[in-house]
Amino acid sequence: MCNSCPGIPARVGWVDALRVLACFMVVMSHCCDGFVAQFDADCGAFLTGCMLGSALRPCVPLFVMMTGVLLLPLPETVTLGGFYRKRVGRIIPPLVFWSLALPPLAYCYFTGFGSESVNPSVDMSAYTPDGLTNRLWSWVLNFNFDTTPLWYLYMLLGLYLVMPVVGAWLASASRRDVLTFLKVWGVTLLLPYVRLFAPSVGYLGNYGNMDILGGCDWNAFSTFYYVSGFIGYIVLAYYLKRYPLRWSAAKAAVALIPMFVVGYAITAGGYIWLQGRYPGDYAYLEIVWYFTGVNVFMMTLPIFIAIQRWAPAGSAWLNRMASLTFGIYLCHFIFVMVAYDVFDVAWLPYIARIVCMAVSVFAVSAGVTWLLGRNRYTSVLVK
Repeated sequence: MCNSCPGIPARVGWVDALRVLACFMVVMSHCCDGFVAQFDADCGAFLTGCMLGSALRPCVPLFVMMTGVLLLPLPETVTLGGFYRKRVGRIIPPLVFWSLALPPLAYCYFTGFGSESVNPSVDMSAYTPDGLTNRLWSWVLNFNFDTTPLWYLYMLLGLYLVMPVVGAWLASASRRDVLTFLKVWGVTLLLPYVRLFAPSVGYLGNYGNMDILGGCDWNAFSTFYYVSGFIGYIVLAYYLKRYPLRWSAAKAAVALIPMFVVGYAITAGGYIWLQGRYPGDYAYLEIVWYFTGVNVFMMTLPIFIAIQRWAPAGSAWLNRMASLTFGIYLCHFIFVMVAYDVFDVAWLPYIARIVCMAVSVFAVSAGVTWLLGRNRYTSVLVK
């Protein structure tokens, strides 16, 4: 794994452009969250955050696809133990460090400089000594609010654990075989909506559990569990690398632009509709923002193909910026919270606040990453 983002071991020209774009999208999407959380209290802020944030949902799938491009199929010389030691071993130090470093930083800010925070996504009642103590140990079970972006590392560890198995299959799989798997995975992209609308056609669930296809309180592993989720994105990336589209620019535009527009319309329109139907209920609101939903896939694929085919040749500047993106991802969230207060300026339009926040947070996080990367002891925390 290189010093830019989890799961990417080497430089590929167009991947640098995709890496920087995806990282900036992550930063800006988190800048939108505080505005989305206004909901009916400020409809203007909510709509601005929702409309912009919806367009940014491909950010994480793009990161996952970069992993598939550069890691699959695994070389025959790579052993299972060697792969785990290298990949998992690179993830654990930054996961431990940032899980322990970010909660105290957030505690100091929100109980000091940010004690009057207006960011509605921050639960100020959680910033107590007991709350801090809890967050300093509970990371071994899961991330918390202060370390929200680190959910990706937990998920990435899971991908690493299964990737040698998938890689061994891909090494010998035919094009038709890979396509067959992707078609099955494509069905799973629709399942969130089946669960959403099942009650409207009379589905009552089992013993209060509303899961489908075998899922229930005593079984979380339903029919499509093993072929769903982010694993499909890494297989898709491998497929597009091995069998790139040969369409003309005109044909690609005719197919991909409408796909993105429809995906975005479902994402943004669905979020607004669900907010009206289930006000402030994230369990429902997040359904159309799922990274593994069909609408987000419809936005992700056009961006990936466009960058793969038409991104300019790599440059030294882009290479250096790409090398900072993993560290930016790890540390940016605390600066998002600060920036929300800094740019809480009444005369500044919401869209301008979000853009100013994103650019500032990206730049500050890049600076922090650069400084940490200059020391051999701290560089492992951002690479």
